[in-house]
Amino acid sequence: MSSIQLKQMAEFYNEARSRFLNSNIGLATQRDVVERLHLAGAEPEGVTYAEVDANGVPSLWCIPENCDKDHVLLHMHAGGSVVWSIHTDRKAVGHLAKAVGVRALLVGFRRAPEHKYPAQIEDVEKAYRWLLEQGIRPQNIASIGHSIGGNLAVNLAVTLRAKGVALPAAILSVSPWYDLEVSNQTLDSNAETDKLLTKELLGLFRDLMLEGTGVAASDPRVNMLHAELTDLPPIMVYYGSHELLVWESVEFAKRAKAAGVDVTLRSLSEGQHNFLLGAGRVPEVDQAIKEMAHWLRSKLRLPEARA
Repeated sequence: MSSIQLKQMAEFYNEARSRFLNSNIGLATQRDVVERLHLAGAEPEGVTYAEVDANGVPSLWCIPENCDKDHVLLHMHAGGSVVWSIHTDRKAVGHLAKAVGVRALLVGFRRAPEHKYPAQIEDVEKAYRWLLEQGIRPQNIASIGHSIGGNLAVNLAVTLRAKGVALPAAILSVSPWYDLEVSNQTLDSNAETDKLLTKELLGLFRDLMLEGTGVAASDPRVNMLHAELTDLPPIMVYYGSHELLVWESVEFAKRAKAAGVDVTLRSLSEGQHNFLLGAGRVPEVDQAIKEMAHWLRSKLRLPEARA
């Protein structure tokens, strides 16, 4: 049976979604509503933050006390490329960075509709190259993110591979939105259980990002279900069972495995889309973060965390 905190998180998401979908408010107010989602989680103890310019991309360091400074989690936030920010994710990523024992760099990539594709992946690549310029080795970097950020976490590796640039050591893709065609099989079956997303909302985010660019929603540059996945680093896909996007998480894992990628697939029972935000307050989320951290430490060749 799920905890009361997990149920409360779903209720909180449902209330936020009802406010976000109010047709009488504009995009600026919608973004303000989404920023409030960070309240689902608790502030991590022993983590400090520092703003930084990463090759022109406004970014944020999450720095746990006594952490390893040679390894980095490069994090891409959620929000369909339209809403959300590094500040929405700050606490959740702080908890994950603390569990791994390394710093995390949250990438403030440009958002649509002001900045259409490929602005998002361009900024993520700039931040990755900035880390390399700071002396961080590729084998000490994990590319991570949730929702559209989970897409970008994979997309970064695909983009770098095409350019012959050294890839990060691992990819953590949480509650990922891979299929911009918005055609997956659980969009209807999980419509009642997902308290944050709707099929219409996904379509809106896609259109705001791609409309007028000449890039189709099926294009492998944006749709990771159609991307070439061979020779990618190990990938962990972690999704919530109540999400609209369950099918594409499972399908992506199958396709990556068929391409010879080391894939780990995990599910949070009754977990919502972007469940990661419940870090520090929802016990099921904290347990999931422990599993993610264990996996990340193994791929980054870090010792097990001290008790």
